[in-house]
Order: sequence, then C-alpha cells, then structure tokens
Amino acid sequence: MNTFEDFKIKKQLQNAIADLGFEKPTPIQTESYSTILGGSDFVGIAQTGTGKTIAYLLPILQDLKFSDQPHPRVLILAPTRELVIQIVEQIEKLTTYISLRVLGVYGGTNNINTQKKAIAEGLDIIVGTPRRLYDLALSNVLRLKSIKKLVIDEVDIMLDFGYKTQLNNIFDHLPEKRQNILFSATMTTYVDELIDDFLVNPIKKTISISGTPLTNISQESYAVPNFYTKANLLNHLLGDKEKYSKVLIFVATKTNADRLLETLNFESETSVIHSSKEQNHRSKSIEMFENGTSRILIATDVIARGIDIEKITTVISFDTPFYPENYIHRIGRTGRAEQSGKAILLYSEKETALKESIESLMNYSIPFNELPEEVQVSNQLTPEEKDKPIDPDEMYHKKPVTEAGASFHEKSAKNSKEKVERKSYQTLLKERYKKPIRRGDKIQNMKKKKK
Repeated sequence: MNTFEDFKIKKQLQNAIADLGFEKPTPIQTESYSTILGGSDFVGIAQTGTGKTIAYLLPILQDLKFSDQPHPRVLILAPTRELVIQIVEQIEKLTTYISLRVLGVYGGTNNINTQKKAIAEGLDIIVGTPRRLYDLALSNVLRLKSIKKLVIDEVDIMLDFGYKTQLNNIFDHLPEKRQNILFSATMTTYVDELIDDFLVNPIKKTISISGTPLTNISQESYAVPNFYTKANLLNHLLGDKEKYSKVLIFVATKTNADRLLETLNFESETSVIHSSKEQNHRSKSIEMFENGTSRILIATDVIARGIDIEKITTVISFDTPFYPENYIHRIGRTGRAEQSGKAILLYSEKETALKESIESLMNYSIPFNELPEEVQVSNQLTPEEKDKPIDPDEMYHKKPVTEAGASFHEKSAKNSKEKVERKSYQTLLKERYKKPIRRGDKIQNMKKKKK
C-alpha cells in the first residue's frame, strides 16, 4: 500500500490523517492494518519511531462504531505516564471528526477521584498504566467486561519494569473473548511467555530488526575508566554549545541521573527525568527540552521510551546499557525525519563486554576515539563502582539471547552473568529494602491474605 487511501478507511479518519500531514503508511502500519481489522490476535515487533501507535489505532478506530454505552470497549495499556499522554493525544488528533470518548489514567498528580468521575460519565477507549488501571478496576467504578480489544504497547518494557503481576490481575477482569494486540520493540523470553499464555494463534509481524544500524546516525565511542571521568569528558564536549545544541543523555539508574546533574557544569541548561520525579516535574523537564530552554536532558531508559522529541542533535550513552537492544532505542532518538544525528557511547573497562554485545547485535564496530588530552582522569569512584561491576538496578533487564562473538561469551562467563537467577526488578528491590515499595506490592499482599 502506497497511501492511506489504499486502506479504504472511513472519510472522517482520512480527513484527520490529511490534517496531520501523513501521506504514506510506514511498513508496520501496512502490515498490521488488515490483520487487526480482521479481528485476529496480533503481535507487532518494530523499533521506536516507526509509527506503532498509528498502526494499531487506525484499524481500531475504523472498526469502532458509535455507542453511548457507559463502559469502555477498548483498553490500551502503556508502561509510563508519558506514553499514556502521548497515545491519548494521538487518539484525539485522529478523532477530530468522530464522536468518541477517551480518557488517560495514571498515578502521581493525576487524582484518582477525578478519574473515577470521568469514567462514570462513560468511555469508549481507556488508556492507562497497569497499576492505576488495576486500582480503578478494584474500585468497581471501571468495568472491563465490555472490552472487545486489548492493546499492550511497549510490552517488552512493561514486563522488564515488573508489571507482569498487574497485567495478570487486569486480565482476570477482562472477558475471555476479546482481541489481543501486542506491540514491542524487542522480542524477549518474557514477551514470548505472555504470548503463549494469553494470545490465541496470533499473527506476528517483525519490521526493521532492532539490530540494524541507522545509516543517518554517526556513531563513536570513548573508553572511560569511571563515572567522574565520564562527567569530565561531557563537560569538555558539551562546552561546544553550537555543535551540541540539543543533547539527550542516557544513564542506567536514577542515582546516576541525579549525580550527573550535580556534576555537570551546565546545570542551568540541563533537565532530568526519572521515575522518582513527580509528574509535573517530568512534564516540565520535557517541555523545557522541547522548546530549547534546556539544552541537555538526562533520562533513564524506561522513562525515555515514551518520549518523542524532534531535532535531537546528539544521543550520549553515559552508561553502557545492560540490555544491548536498548542502545538501538537510544540512538534512534536522533537522526529522525532524514536528518543527520550523532551517537556517543561511553564505556568503562567493566562495561566492555556490554559494548561488545551491542556491536555483535548490530554487526558493526562502533568507531573509537581517544580521550582528549584536556580531559582529566579522575581517581574518585562512586559507591557502586567500588562495590559492584554493574549496578544491580540494571539487573531487571533480562540477558538477551543474541549471537555474540567468542570474546563476549568468554567475558560473560567470567562475570557469571548466566548463573544469576532471573528476578524481577520489584523482587530485587524488596530483597534490598525488606518492605513493599510500590502500591502494586501492597495489592498483591492483600490478595494473598484474602486467599
């Protein structure tokens, strides 16, 4: 299909698409439209930025007839508040000429009582994070037995973030007869298990393999011994404000995000977002980065997956990602709309094996740069660098199944990565702090007591 007209969608949707300026469907949109419209369970695997949201919204909206029934017929689950907001905005743009009721629900500053009132007024589509959706379902204000279509967006991040229990609980409130639609940027063992457990003979479509390097993004790397030397290198590079005019920096943990903000010389030009920040802070940080008030945005992988910001000049991986395919998602934030972009990877000796895994996945060697003479090598170590080779907060990313080179396998064995028992992020944190840290944990404990 060369144009959206080939989809033969209703005129109201055609007009909305024209208003948005979309002319040609992306490959994942072409592959998914007829299958989803036909009612089959569907699994779409495509990189971030390939139009996955439109890919499932178009056939759903095409099939959704007008109704004044009070309970929603479509449920869309997303891992982050930012992605929920983005999906709702996309639905509102596509339904400019259609009478449709949609609501986004998530925790934080979004008051649950306000959401309950909106739900009681009647909905066609509800979009939300799993924990808030489950809270609303438990309250009996949100009735899910009328759901005909369930969409789980960014399902790989959803499962890596420890939402499997909440998903299972939500499934208990849904009718057995429904269409299941899953979209993911990567295929993991966890995703496969979810497909086997809940989908019926799904049709799978994989578009743009995650390991394919993006041709309009130049990549380079620096071998840097530790956190504070990496910070010194950034202070050196980011001094060129014209060259680095809009920079997205990825870190592995919330601790490193806050620590880096304090260490950079450009604090007044820098915003930071991670899951411990309040929603209004995160929204303001993104807005400041979008409008140019902030030149630099520091983010963790999970939070940044729901963000789509144009004209990012450079993506810097301050911490080498534990899960190699996350590197592809990171660098895909720049070089969009046929513009050129730059990606810089910083790696310590302890992160060398992770870098090699990334290169094996891409079948590409990232060009190496020597550390500039002006950059001071620091002997100061963070507590994590003193105690552990890799921060345990990264262990919630499962080890990917990739065809890596012999040197990577040898180092992985030495670090005993494959011997580590696979545990969820929540489990790891509860073992460390000996108490439930999230409302979802309390809900699970309540359910166990009832049994």
